[in-house]
Amino acid sequence: MPTRASQRRRIFLMRHGSVTYFDQSGKPILPETVPLNELGRDQASAAGRVFAADQIRFDRVIVSGLPRTVETARRVLMETGQDIELETWPALEEIRGGRLSAIPEHELKSAFTGVFEGLAGEDQRFLGGESVGELMDRIHPAIERLRADKAWDTVLLVLHGGVNCAILSLALTGQRMFLGGLAQMPGCINALDVGEIENDWVVRFANYAPPGPLQAQARSTTMEQLFEQYKKWR
Repeated sequence: MPTRASQRRRIFLMRHGSVTYFDQSGKPILPETVPLNELGRDQASAAGRVFAADQIRFDRVIVSGLPRTVETARRVLMETGQDIELETWPALEEIRGGRLSAIPEHELKSAFTGVFEGLAGEDQRFLGGESVGELMDRIHPAIERLRADKAWDTVLLVLHGGVNCAILSLALTGQRMFLGGLAQMPGCINALDVGEIENDWVVRFANYAPPGPLQAQARSTTMEQLFEQYKKWR
C-alpha cells in the first residue's frame, strides 16, 4: 500500500524575473504591462537551466497572465526543452494596488511596505488598493482547485511576490494567515509538496534564486527599493 509521503505531489512555485516598474525619474509604469528587463530575462533563463540540470519535467505550467509571468515561464521552458501550453489563471495575479497619487504623503511608506512586514492583518491594504484578506479570498480557492485535480504530479506556477507569500503562508501554517516577511527574490524558486489531506504540506525550500543563491548583496526588500524609486518622482 502506498505511503502517505509517496502520494505527495510537487509544486514548483516561482516569482517572475526582475522588471522595471518606474522610469529613471521615478514615474510609475503601468504594472499590468511591464515586461522582464535584461536582468529578469537572465534570471528566468538561469532558473530554467536549474530545472534542466535536474531533468525536471512539468505536467502543467500555470501563470497569472501578466506579461512578466508569461515571459518568465516561456524562458524556463526554453531551457528545459518542453513544449507545454501555458495555463492562465487571473485569480493568481499580484495583489492589486490603488492610485499612488491618492495616497497621503505620510502614509506612503506603510502603503508600500506594510503588507510585507511581519504578520499582516486581513484589512491591511497594498498601495491603497486590495487588502490582504481580499488577496487570500482569491488565492486560496485557486490553490484548492489545483490540488483537487489529480491528473498532475509536478506543476510549475510562475506568479508574483505577494501571491507567493500567500501560498507559502498557507503551506507553512495551514491557516488563513499572511506572513509578509517571506522574501521572494525576482526569478526565485520555491518547492512545496502536497498530499491528499488538506493540511499535508511540506515546504522543501524557499526563495532559491539562481544565479545568485546566497543573495549576498540583498538587504532591502523589493517594496523598499520601489518606495525609494518612487520618492524621487513624488
